[in-house]
Parts: sequence; C-alpha cells; structure tokens
Amino acid sequence: MNAVPVPPRWKGLKSRLATALIVAFICVTPFYFGGYAWALLVAIFASRLMYEWIRMTDPDATKLAYGISIAGLLVALAYAAQGLVLGAMTALVLATVAAVLERLRRKEAFWTAIGLPYVIVPSVIIVLLRGNEIGFATQGFSQLIFVIMVVIAADVGAYFGGSSMGGPKLAPKLSPKKTWSGAISGLLFACLVSVVAGFFIGLSPLLAVALAVPIVVLSVLGDLAESMVKRRLGVKDTGALLPGHGGLLDRLDSLMVAVVGAAIIFMFVGWPIA
Repeated sequence: MNAVPVPPRWKGLKSRLATALIVAFICVTPFYFGGYAWALLVAIFASRLMYEWIRMTDPDATKLAYGISIAGLLVALAYAAQGLVLGAMTALVLATVAAVLERLRRKEAFWTAIGLPYVIVPSVIIVLLRGNEIGFATQGFSQLIFVIMVVIAADVGAYFGGSSMGGPKLAPKLSPKKTWSGAISGLLFACLVSVVAGFFIGLSPLLAVALAVPIVVLSVLGDLAESMVKRRLGVKDTGALLPGHGGLLDRLDSLMVAVVGAAIIFMFVGWPIA
C-alpha cells in the first residue's frame, strides 16, 4: 500500500511536533520547581541563544567574544535566580560594554550592542517571572505558563491557518511566508487557548483575552524583527539544532519579545490573580 503523500505546506510537521514534545518533556520538571532548577535550564537554553546570535552576527568572533557574552549572561541569571534585579541589570550593562569594546577592536559593534540585551533581558525576565515558589499552583507558574501557552498557540494557529488559507502577505519584505490569514488565525487560536488556560489558573475569559491580545501582537513583532535581522545578514536559519525548526533562536524569537512585554504589563497592571 502506498503511503498517503504529505501536503507540501505541512512537510516537516512530524519533526516539528516531535521536537516540541521533547523540549516540553525537558522543561516540565525544572518549571515545576522554579528557582535555581529553572534558572539552570534557562541558562543552558540562553547560552545556546547567545551562541547562535554571535555566530550569526559576528563570523570572525573570537573565543573572548563568546566568553564575555556568555559569562555576562550566566552572572545575570545567577542574580535573577535570587530575585536581585539590580544585580542582573548591572551584569548586563557591564557585559555589553565589555563585549562592545572587544568587538570594536575588530570591526563595528552594532550587532553586539543589540545582541546581549536581546538575549539577556528576556532570559532574566523568564527566571524572575517564574520565581522561587515550588509547584503548579503558584503565581510564578501561572503567569509564565499563561504567556508561554499564548505564544505557542499563536504560532500553531498561524502555522495551520496560514498554510491552509494563504492569501496576502503580512510583511513580504521581511518574511515572505507569513500571511495575514496566518496572523489572524494565530490571534484567534491564542485567544481561545488563553480562555482555556485562564479557566484552570483562575482568570476570567475577558481578562484572559485582554492579556492575550498584546502578547500575541508582541510575539508577531518579535518574529518579524528576527526575520528582518536574518534578511539583513543574509541568513536563512540561526542554526540546525532543532529538526524542523532551525536554530533555537528561530523558535524562541516570538517568546523573547512577548515575555518582556508581558512583564511590563504585569508591572503596571499587576497579575490579576491573588
């Protein structure tokens, strides 16, 4: 019996799904415990993000360039695991200045100056949002899982909606594969998932959707921003670490911007669950 051919628009779906399940399995236990366990996992992922960024933007990077950036990242996360925001930001500033000075010895340092905050700030926020409380019934868990679920839902909805319906391009000069149908599908599916997630963590449907919409918009902007950088640098993928996905940076670009925006929202309006 001949196998049923996979539609071209969905080729790679199995590998994408398998990769997502493996990553979820790796993350679940540290996410449950929070604190240093979660910070350690974030440090591993963020170190890879930093490596991919440097490799993409600085082809002649020295070992010192990698060392300064990753060391600054790890120190910032160590402070974040203790809830010390000022220490984490100080480590970010010092590492960025040192990395920029190292890059200036060789060539212009624009991408270095952008890259360290781009990777370190969301990594620190992800650790700070989760916090040190153990368990699923904690504020840190509920607020971070909400953001993650909304971003994932937006990505899944955009993938299936855009692949199925096609239509006008969202930003053809930045990312020719993204369509308005995908963006709208992603937003609608993310709102639906936010309501379901809100039910389990205690958010009303209205509040869940109100929080989900800006998170989705920021996730799309994060994706487009990285696409713009890759197009400017002539890079297709930031790596080949994740089968069906490309590099880790290719997969987490949406979350990196969305989590920063979510943290700002929570800072000004608070997390609406006592």
